[in-house]
Amino acid sequence: MSKVLFEITEDNLETGLRGYPIGYCVTSHVDPVKGLHYCGRPISALAYKEPQEVIYLLLHGREGSQKEVEEFFGHLKARSFLPESIVKQITHLPREGSPIKLLSTALLLIEMHDKIGDYRLDCLNVIAKLPHLVACIINHHAGWGPTPKPNFDLGYMEAFTEMVRVPNKSKALREAFKFFNVLHYDHGGGNLSAFVGKAVASGLDDIYGSLSAAMCALAGPRHGSANQVILEFVKNVYEELGDHATEEQVEELIHKRLDRHQLVFGFGHAVLRVEDPRATILYQFVKEHSPDHPLVKIALLLRKAGPKVLKADPKISDPYPNVDAISGTMLVAAGFPYPNYFTLLFGLARCVGIAIQIVYERLEARGGKGTPIVRPKYIYKPR
Repeated sequence: MSKVLFEITEDNLETGLRGYPIGYCVTSHVDPVKGLHYCGRPISALAYKEPQEVIYLLLHGREGSQKEVEEFFGHLKARSFLPESIVKQITHLPREGSPIKLLSTALLLIEMHDKIGDYRLDCLNVIAKLPHLVACIINHHAGWGPTPKPNFDLGYMEAFTEMVRVPNKSKALREAFKFFNVLHYDHGGGNLSAFVGKAVASGLDDIYGSLSAAMCALAGPRHGSANQVILEFVKNVYEELGDHATEEQVEELIHKRLDRHQLVFGFGHAVLRVEDPRATILYQFVKEHSPDHPLVKIALLLRKAGPKVLKADPKISDPYPNVDAISGTMLVAAGFPYPNYFTLLFGLARCVGIAIQIVYERLEARGGKGTPIVRPKYIYKPR
C-alpha cells in the first residue's frame, strides 16, 4: 500500500511546488543541521578531494578505488576536447550576451556536432568537455584571446584554470576554482535548474538540450546570481565602514538596514538551520589565503555580526551564513574579480549533478523504465 506523504490543500497551489515531494534524488540531499551530502557523504568530508573522485562518487553512488578513479579520469581526458568547429562557432557568439546564456547556446552547439544519443555516454562527454567549453566562453566574452587546449594531466579544474586567460593569475586561484566547483556539483533534486533540466529530459530530449534549458533557469536572479548580489553588499559595507570596521559597527549597520526594511544579504537557507558547511569551508580558505583582503575582512565581520542581530528576530528561522555569503568574496580575493562570470562558474559545476540526475531519471528510475513526462495538474481559475 502506498504511503501518504503529502496532503494537497489550496495553500499548496501557486507556491512553486515548494516542499512537495515528486520523486527521488540519488545523488545528494541537504540535512537541516548537517548540510549538503553527496551520496550520503557530508560535503565537509569531500571538499578536499579531487573533482574526479567526487564526480565518480556522484556517478556510481560509491567512492572509487584509486585504480577506478584513474581509469575513469582517463575516459574524461579522452573526451575533454571540443571539436574545432564548436570552438570557432563560440567565437562568433555575440559578446553582448549574458555569459550563462552563451553556455546555454554552446551546449546546443555540442548537441548538433557531437551528440552520441546515449544518455550515459553523453553525460560522460559533457562532464569531460565542460572545462574547455566554459573556458572558451569566458575568454571569448572577456576578449582574452584564443583558449589553449585542455591538459587534464594537470587535473580537472587545474586544466580549467590554465585555459582561462585571467590577467595576473594568482597561485590561489587554482584552489579557489576547485573548491567552488566541488561544492556546487549538486544540491538535491528540486532546485530550479535541476528540476527544469529533468523536466525537459522527461520529454526524451537529450542531455545537451536539457542542460541548455537548465542553464536558462540558472540565469535568473532568484537562482544563480546570489553571490554576485552578496558581493555587492559586501562592497557597499566596505565603502560605508572602510578599512578599520569593527564588529560593533557592522552590527549597527545591520540594525539600521533592518529598521529601514532593507535586505541583509548572505544569511538564511530554505533547508539549513545552521551555518552552511560549504560556507564554513570557504571561510577557512579565505582566512588561510587572503586574510588581509579588505572584502574578506568585511565578510568575516558579517559572519560574526549577522547571526547575533538576526537571531533576535523570531520570524527568522535561519540567521546563519549560506555559501553565497562568502563564495563571491573568495573568488575576488583569489584573483578573479569578474562577478559577471560567477553564475557561469556555478553552471560549470551544476551541469555535472544535473546530467547525472538525468541519467538516473531516464535509465534507472522505476526499475529501468524511467520517469514519465512531467505533467502536473493545473486547476482552472476564472480571472
